[in-house]
Order: sequence, then C-alpha cells, then structure tokens
Amino acid sequence: MSSDPQPAPIAPALLAWHDRAGRHDLPWQQDRTPYRVWVSEVMLQQTQVAAVIPYFQRFMARFPDVLALADAPADEVLHLWSGLGYYARARNLQRAAQQVRDEHGGVFPDDFDGVAALSGVGRSTAGAILALARDQSHPIMDGNVRRVLARLFAVPGRTGERAFENELWRLATLLTPMQRVAQYTQAIMDLGATLCTRRQPRCDDCPLAQRCIAHAAGREHDYPAPKKPLKRRQRAVWMLFARRDDGAVQLLRRPAQGVWGGLWSPPEFDSRAAAEQVLAGRSGTAPALHESEPLLHVFTHFDLMIHPLWTRVPDAPGVADGAGTLWYNAAQPASVGLPAPIAQLLKSPPP
Repeated sequence: MSSDPQPAPIAPALLAWHDRAGRHDLPWQQDRTPYRVWVSEVMLQQTQVAAVIPYFQRFMARFPDVLALADAPADEVLHLWSGLGYYARARNLQRAAQQVRDEHGGVFPDDFDGVAALSGVGRSTAGAILALARDQSHPIMDGNVRRVLARLFAVPGRTGERAFENELWRLATLLTPMQRVAQYTQAIMDLGATLCTRRQPRCDDCPLAQRCIAHAAGREHDYPAPKKPLKRRQRAVWMLFARRDDGAVQLLRRPAQGVWGGLWSPPEFDSRAAAEQVLAGRSGTAPALHESEPLLHVFTHFDLMIHPLWTRVPDAPGVADGAGTLWYNAAQPASVGLPAPIAQLLKSPPP
C-alpha cells in the first residue's frame, strides 16, 4: 500500500505532455457544456472512444440539450443507444435529464452534490463533469486513472476492493490541481487510454515513467492486480420471428430490468419444443418453423446462444397484439431500441 502522505505533484509533467501529445479534437471536447460532457462520460463507460464518437454525434444532433433528452420518447433514446450496450445507462441518462428539468428548472446543476444526486451519476462521473466543463477541482476514478495511479505508486489490490479504492481516491484527491483542472483531468484519462494501457504499455513515451514504481520494478502488469477469473455462464434461447406477408416481424418490449431492459425483441423460449407448444396451443395446428443458424452474443459475464425460429403468419399467432407489442419491418424501420444481435437477425433474410 502506498505510504506517501503527500505525493509530489504530477500535474506539471502531465500537462506539458498533454499540451504536446494529448487528444484535443474529440467531439465532446468542443463546446464543453456540462450536458455534453455528461453524455460523453456515460457513453464512454465500458465503451472505447472510437466506438463512441458516431453515437455521440448522432445523439447530440437529436438531443442537443438536456430538455430535448428529457422530453423525448424513451424508445427514441434507446434507438439511438442501440449497439452501445449496457442499456441501463441510457435509461438512467434520460431519468437524470428529467430530474434536471423537474428539479433544477432545466438548468444543469453546478455543484457536486447536485450533480452526484442525478440518476446513474456517481462520484467519478460527477467529478469529471464539473472538472471538464466547469474547471472545478474534483478527482475522478475511471479505469484509465485507476490503472495510472496503481502503477505509479504500486498500490496493491484489485479493482473493487475497499482498501485499494480508498487509497487511489486519496491519491487522486491530493494530485488533482487547483488550476487547469479540465486539462489535467483530460490528460490523466488520455495517459491511461493511449500510453499506460492494460496490455503493452508504452512506458518509453510516458511523461511519468521516471517516477513510476511499477515501471522501475518491471512489474507494470501486476498493477492493478488481475481480477479473479469468473466462470462464464452459457445460456441458450429460442427466439420466435413471426413474420407477416408484408415482412414485418412481431416484437415484444422487454422488462425494464434485466438483459436488454426496455428494448424490443422477439418472444423467447427455453427450447424449440416450448415455442412449438405455445404456437400450437393458440393456433390449433402445428406451425411450420424454420430454424436458421444460431447466433452467439457475448456479454461481460456470460455467452448467449440465440436460436432463431422463423414462421410465416397472416397475423400474430404467438402473442396477442397489445401495448407491449409492435410489428417491426426492417425495410421501414421504426425508431425503437433493438439489441444489436436482434437488429442483425432482422436484417438477414429468413430461411
């Protein structure tokens, strides 16, 4: 555990490097309002910068301010999020926008407690918003910053362990400067994203290499300590793509909680036999089902094997039409949230 009660400042070296070699042209770095920074920070959680850029640009074009997001149909928000994954982020984002509208008169709060109280906004995100958009001195702790500090001070422990996290927050608080906070915050994130990477760190180019304890010992890959491996679960589902003559397929809105919460997907079953039984029970005849190639979708902690079942229907045989049902035609797509593998299957020709 780091025992340095007052670490020497890293801001001067980090800022000099950032001025020379940092990233300055990312879309959310232009017109740094709290709203734009907030949306980018949420999108960047669990997602790489290159993947986020087009999503951010489309999102800003449709929802240019917090009120536009607050007032939008939830389906449209999820539609523009489709493919980014971790859909609870999008639902929390809109709930927080509605909090800003209803509790703050539509004006994004400028104080830490007000920002941190918004739905889905934790300590690090609140600090990043105010540091990057308002130049307020607040530490942050995303994955890149955690890795930089753990290596720099050889802090033992794993992500999520209390003593490890507390020490990193202590260091981050002491090291965050009072001036040029926005640039410093961007710099330390950029350092972790571009040089102090998880694999193959570019220590020769790092402005902090000479004082990095892990580098001096040749133990960069020991910090943070690797997470304990989780046993991956395997799950299989059979999804019924009931297709009308006009090409539309019946979808159901998924529950708000759980996998793909709030998005639209076909009815799913634990087996092909279960799907056949439900269809036969409602139509009175055995349906003609065609099973196409299964599709593997990888989540963080488990693998999902989707077995698509296709059938032609004049109307809805499996589930009655209702508020939670829609007919989706890929040729004339509606603006609704679709899980990425479902969107892929809907675009593919049925067997």
